[in-house]
Amino acid sequence: MRLRSLMIKGFKSFADETVLHFDKDVIGVVGPNGAGKSNVVDAIRWVLGEQKSKELRLSKMTDVIFNGTKKRKAGQSAAVTLTFENTKNILPTEYQNVSISRHLYRSGESEYRLNGVACRLKDIRSLFVDTGIGSNSYAIIALGMVDDILSDKENARRRMFEQAAGISKYKTRKKETLNKLKATTVDLDRIEDLLFEIEGQLKSLKSQARRTQKFFDLKEKYKELSIQYALISSQTLKEKFDATNKKLQEEKDKYLKLEVEIRTTEADLEKIKKDNLDNEQTLSNRQKKLNELVAAIRNKENEKSLLDQSIKYKTQSLSQLKKQIEEHQVITANYQTEIAKLMSSVTESQQVFNNHKQELDDAKLKLDSIRTEHSSAKNSHDDRERKRQEIERRIFDSEKAIAIFTNNLDNLKLELERSKVFFESRAVEYNQQKEQNEKLDQQIELVTKEIESIKTLESNRQEKLQNSRLEIEVLKEEKGRIARVLDSKSNEYQLLKDMVESMEGFPESIKFLHSNWKKNALLLSDLLDVDEEYKTCIEQYLDPYLNYYVVKDLAEAKLAIDMLTKAQRGKANFFLLDELLSVKPTKSNMASAIPARDVITVDGKYQQLIDYLLQNVVVINEELDDFRHFSSSDDLVLLSKSGRFTRKRSLVSGGSVGLFEGKKIGRKKNLEKLQKLISSKKNELAKIEDKLAKKQNDLKILQDNKHQGDLSLKQAEFNQYQRSKVQLDTQIQNYLRLQAEQNEKIKFAETQMDIASRGIVYNEDLTISLRADMKIVLSASGEENKIDELSVKLSIASEDYNTKNVSFIRQQNLLANIQRDLEFNQKRVSGANEKLAMDAIKVDRLSEEIKSAENKLVQLKENLLSEYDLRKEAENHLGQVEQGYYTARNLIIEKEEDLKIKNRVLNRLQLEVQNLRDEYTGLKFEINAVGDRLKIEFNVEIKSILEEKITTEFSFEELQEKVEKLKNKLANFGEINPLAVEAFNEMSERYESISTQRDDIIIAKDSLLETIKEIEQTATKQFMKAFEQIRENFINVFRSLFTEDDNCNLILEDEDNPLESKIEIIAKPKGKKPKSLAQLSGGEKTLTATALLFALYLLKPAPFCIFDEVDAPLDDANIQKFNKIIKKFSKDSQFIIVTHNKSTMAAVDVLYGVYMQQQGVSGVSAVDFRNYEHEEVLKEVG
Repeated sequence: MRLRSLMIKGFKSFADETVLHFDKDVIGVVGPNGAGKSNVVDAIRWVLGEQKSKELRLSKMTDVIFNGTKKRKAGQSAAVTLTFENTKNILPTEYQNVSISRHLYRSGESEYRLNGVACRLKDIRSLFVDTGIGSNSYAIIALGMVDDILSDKENARRRMFEQAAGISKYKTRKKETLNKLKATTVDLDRIEDLLFEIEGQLKSLKSQARRTQKFFDLKEKYKELSIQYALISSQTLKEKFDATNKKLQEEKDKYLKLEVEIRTTEADLEKIKKDNLDNEQTLSNRQKKLNELVAAIRNKENEKSLLDQSIKYKTQSLSQLKKQIEEHQVITANYQTEIAKLMSSVTESQQVFNNHKQELDDAKLKLDSIRTEHSSAKNSHDDRERKRQEIERRIFDSEKAIAIFTNNLDNLKLELERSKVFFESRAVEYNQQKEQNEKLDQQIELVTKEIESIKTLESNRQEKLQNSRLEIEVLKEEKGRIARVLDSKSNEYQLLKDMVESMEGFPESIKFLHSNWKKNALLLSDLLDVDEEYKTCIEQYLDPYLNYYVVKDLAEAKLAIDMLTKAQRGKANFFLLDELLSVKPTKSNMASAIPARDVITVDGKYQQLIDYLLQNVVVINEELDDFRHFSSSDDLVLLSKSGRFTRKRSLVSGGSVGLFEGKKIGRKKNLEKLQKLISSKKNELAKIEDKLAKKQNDLKILQDNKHQGDLSLKQAEFNQYQRSKVQLDTQIQNYLRLQAEQNEKIKFAETQMDIASRGIVYNEDLTISLRADMKIVLSASGEENKIDELSVKLSIASEDYNTKNVSFIRQQNLLANIQRDLEFNQKRVSGANEKLAMDAIKVDRLSEEIKSAENKLVQLKENLLSEYDLRKEAENHLGQVEQGYYTARNLIIEKEEDLKIKNRVLNRLQLEVQNLRDEYTGLKFEINAVGDRLKIEFNVEIKSILEEKITTEFSFEELQEKVEKLKNKLANFGEINPLAVEAFNEMSERYESISTQRDDIIIAKDSLLETIKEIEQTATKQFMKAFEQIRENFINVFRSLFTEDDNCNLILEDEDNPLESKIEIIAKPKGKKPKSLAQLSGGEKTLTATALLFALYLLKPAPFCIFDEVDAPLDDANIQKFNKIIKKFSKDSQFIIVTHNKSTMAAVDVLYGVYMQQQGVSGVSAVDFRNYEHEEVLKEVG
């Protein structure tokens, strides 16, 4: 693993973004004092998670942010990114490049990022555990830390040894185990205290039980003979008392047992959670692989759609091309027919041409003969002859010009006709291309709209996706809140319902009447509906009357009293509504006083009762000290709203307010309110769950309805259309260019034709004029008939020759035109053949491409089928992993639910224990009351007769006589504890149960101690092995830095406890014998610390090491040693050296110079020294 780069922005003096590349083995950082060299080291330390501001030379952490200069404003944040190349997979991650970032804002907010993803500092530290990298590791050494290492400041030396030995994780585990041991010890101490208390009680109860047994023997006879009438009333109380006492002990034991079960379940749950982390990672990896496979399948499906589209398009192109070939073949055939006609015309024209040439030659011979004859006779007529000849020449030239103009005119007409035919054929092709282009424009426009529509749909889908996620989060939070309220209110409702149904806290008489009397009979506490803030004070005042029944008249009350009397179930009190007198409402002059009747809501028929009970009662907010205005003549009763006191004339009562005060009033009313509230919350929760399910379903639909595949297909279709359009546009532009050129040619030809027509007219007029002149010349000389005759012959011969010559020229031009037409048509055929050949190549190419695409499509379909099988297999594997994961997760949920239920039961047990204690105390008071009466009459304890049955047959007098005898014996027996035997047995059972729990905790404690022992043994073994290697490495490196004769050593001060022992460094360089390391020079200290550091490196090399001006105390000779050892170790680790020493600068591979580009703002510049030869400053002189 290597450092790759460091990016600093806004950190200390580095206001601008600065990047240092660490791609070499030894990197130097230099610069003048105050330029910011050490800030580079601080940046690395900071990004690795340094939390102590003093380690960064700061008073507080926010000082790392650039503080501004005279010319620049202060920065708002600091950011540092450190990038590693994970070449050897030292870091536990699959990424080749790993970047860690730390950002701090002036507001105090900060964040860490791992490869750009937000994470915790714990994640960063976990990533670098046991790699030798950390903000406080031995990988970063400053000059001041040399003294810290040598003086062992803050145990720095041991920390470095532990990092190198890799036992930090064992110390962490030991600490966690010790915390568990501490908690277990606390539980054990609590149980030991409880057992100690029970043992003391057992000792006392044991002696009491023996004495009580003798007393019971006498009392058995007493029970058989006496006070059976008291037994009937007391027996019921005793049974309830015993049951309550037993139940109380059982509930206490259940409470302790359940508490132990909860702790055990919590431990099991933590273990299951820890084991399930691996399943979760496996599930994540499987899910990731499946997603990659699905993505690959989706890509291939898109590729398949593109291939289908391509095959369809190419098939259409192939069909169109074949059709075009057929059309060109027809045109070529027409051209071939035309060529055949032209070739036939050429043969005929050539024959005519040869005939004309022969006739012209014969005429020329005849003309030459006549001219010769005429020449010999015309010597006397030279002037006339020359004139005649001149006229003849001019006539010849004129006729020749006429023939040439006529031929040119014919050629131009023929050329125009050929161009017209050519462009008519091209116009059809042009119109087809134009029509195709228009269709392509429509298709491109349609596809563009479809692409925009798909993009809009995708954008809307993403927006809806984001909104759905936010709404789901809100609904989940709302569901959790409602569920918590519902759970709380359901527990409160169930508890209150149990209390109402069991008549918790009510006397036995009330419970009896509740079960056996009128079902609609109401107690005063059930009638009242009091505002929450006034419940405490109203309950305190009405407490004596809350258990009174409210009845219509005396007859109803008598019926209930008769039932109680007959069943011997105590007494009850009744309010008689028909006997209540009307009372005036309470009036008070106190501004803050509120009549108590105004804070209570009851049915109208009970209002008179409330007025009666709360006559002259008011509620006030003032405290007791504020009643200076309270006069003794007032008839008011003042109730403190808080319930702290009650004030009457000449009387005041008050004190602390109990936790459960105010809970007796309106239990049934509260039950109804809670039932309505629970029903409302259930409906609300159901609606939320429906909304949540709908939103989650909508989210799944949105996630599934991705448009990327459609967009890719449409984009490919759009690109195909664009390519076709570019091709058609090029062909259309070529046609338009040729048409423009042809139009120019036509204009030029028309101009030439006009010139030729005018030339023909002109020369024909000229020829007529010249012939007239010729006749004048010939007629002017009539002297010599012979010459005339010869002249006539010559004229006839000349005319014949000229006529034949014109015919010859015309035939020659006609033959040339036919040959040009033939050549033009042959070129057209050649071009058409070339076009057909090109089209055939295109057909072959398209056919090959279609075939290749179809083969590729078949292969792709086969691959898809294979990958579908892989996907199915991956989904099956994922399902299996998910099943295991969710099974464990369900187990965790079950355990957590079990814990929740057990905690709920534990709370209920705690409340039941408290209620049983209250009931126990109440029964005890009632039994004592009956017992007091029996003791006065019979001198016996009521508890001793509660288990007896009525079996006597004696009369009352006989019983009395026998009782008197036993009474004397019992009176002389002395005091006993009637519950001693039973209490002793129950206490013994409880002692055994708690002893078993203690044994379980002792086993758990022994297990924790064994774990600590194993951790210590493993850590000790690993540390001692590492220590010996470091010691040997230290001696070797130390002697290489000094001399082979120098002594050094590493010693454990407490060898029996190596994990906590201090480590002493012995260093005696150059024959010195210093008593401590403090007596060494600065350079010797530095080399000693360097030797120790590299001794650690030899055991566990850190990927990089940073020296911050460590070489400052070294002289030139030691600098050379220092540089050599760094060069040696740079093969395995990178070194970043902040230095002022020139020799060190020369020894590095790359040097970064830190400078102040402007006051207070640091910058860096790099220099590569590897291409330069390095000469040592010191050389040996032999």
